[in-house]
Amino acid sequence: MKIPKTENEWKKKLTRERYHVMREKGTEIPFTGKLLRNKDKRDYTCGACGTKLFSSDTKFDSGTGWPSFSDANKKNIELKEDNSYGMHRIEVICKKCKSHLGHLFDDGPGPTGKRYCINSCTLKFKKK
Repeated sequence: MKIPKTENEWKKKLTRERYHVMREKGTEIPFTGKLLRNKDKRDYTCGACGTKLFSSDTKFDSGTGWPSFSDANKKNIELKEDNSYGMHRIEVICKKCKSHLGHLFDDGPGPTGKRYCINSCTLKFKKK
């Protein structure tokens, strides 16, 4: 179920950085995110609505500067073609609140071969 919020309500709820990335489809500066090097065993949730998105069991160091995951909680994300900036990418969106999280690439480790490249500021994490 989608969370019905106006953009004004999102501006009040989210930090400036989260709003820029999650609602305006921005990107945080690589290697600056607080969850990039996090190795704790936790569930990563949407920073806007709290929906469970990723497990620490699928997190890996891709060397790209953003948290990367080889798999996702697929029932809680949407994938959408993104042809912005002259590139073809797959956008990853929280299904519940429709917030931009990052992009999906086909250069991850086995067994999925996927790399969910996610902006750290779009995530929160909870202990399992």
